Amino acid sequence: MIDSIFAQVTAGTELTLMNALLTILIAIVLGAMISFIYMKTQTNYTQSFTLTMIVLPVIVAIIILLIGSNIARAFSLAGAFSIIRFRSAPGDPKDISFVLFTMAAGLACGVGSFGYAILFTLVLCVLMFVLKVTNFGAKKAAQKLLKVTIPESLGYEEAFAEVFKMFDIAYELKKVRTTELGSLYELVYVVTIDHLTSQKEFLDAIRCRNGNLDITLTMSPTAAEF
Repeated sequence: MIDSIFAQVTAGTELTLMNALLTILIAIVLGAMISFIYMKTQTNYTQSFTLTMIVLPVIVAIIILLIGSNIARAFSLAGAFSIIRFRSAPGDPKDISFVLFTMAAGLACGVGSFGYAILFTLVLCVLMFVLKVTNFGAKKAAQKLLKVTIPESLGYEEAFAEVFKMFDIAYELKKVRTTELGSLYELVYVVTIDHLTSQKEFLDAIRCRNGNLDITLTMSPTAAEF
């Protein structure tokens, strides 16, 4: 009986209205479930992407239903989709994995493997949620970009070495430039800050040394900023 649940429904059978409606309904439910898990595991997301994850399994399932086992139809659909160009900015790897997740769910529904589609959707949803809760793979220390403006009277070579040592922060001076017609220096450091370190206390200590001049701490340093 269990094997019958996971048996393919549409393979080798003629497409019927009831089959199509059942496939579309299950694809919508699975897409909604994946979209819900995505919203629960992501802190920054867009409404358009969450809606896309609901619609995408349905689209994939419909394409598979239309193709069936007809080779000529498969080639014609491939030719039609080859003229479509998708242009978008590179996304988060997690977003890409969710897109593949929804496509796999739609593919499983399209071939009629409803049992397997529901099974792997539930397993992967639980896995995504557990990885989020356990914060798997998160670094205990993160690299950040620190820009500090100091007066010309303060020697920049070892200006903040004592502060870095006090907070046990690894640092590397990347750039020095003058501002305000040479009356000020701007120092650019790459610092490695542990997640337990109080960033406010650290910046306050820096501020006491540079006389309350400008300080900028960038969360994600990039090569273009150096």
